[in-house]
Amino acid sequence: MNVLEINVLVLAYLGDTIYENYIRKYLILKNISNVNDLQNEAVKYVSATSQATYVKKLINENFFCEDELSIIMRARNSKCKSHPKSCDIITYKYATGLEALIGYLNLTNNEKRIQEIMDRIVGV
Repeated sequence: MNVLEINVLVLAYLGDTIYENYIRKYLILKNISNVNDLQNEAVKYVSATSQATYVKKLINENFFCEDELSIIMRARNSKCKSHPKSCDIITYKYATGLEALIGYLNLTNNEKRIQEIMDRIVGV
C-alpha cells in the first residue's frame, strides 16, 4: 500500500495518538507526578491551538521538506465535518496537518524525523 494514498484524516487519526503519547512520556520524564499537573501541562502541547502554533512556527522556519509540507497542506485543505468549539476551523486544520504528518512518518518508519519534530516542539 502506498502511504501517500491513505486519507490524510486517517493519517491524522494515527498521528494524534503518537503525538499525545510522546507528550505524555515527555512530561512524565520531567518528573511531574501529579495527574492534574500532567493534564494541565499536556494541554500546552496537545490542544489544537497549541499544535497549530507549533506547526505554523516550524513552517515559517522552513523546517519541513517539500514532501512533509505537502502532507500538512493536504490535511489542512481537507474537508472535515466538524471541529471543536474551542478553536476556529483554520486552527483546527493546521493541527490536523501536524497530526497527519506524524501519522505518515510513523507508517513510513521514520521515527527519527518524528523525534526531530517533537524535540523542536518541546524545546529540547
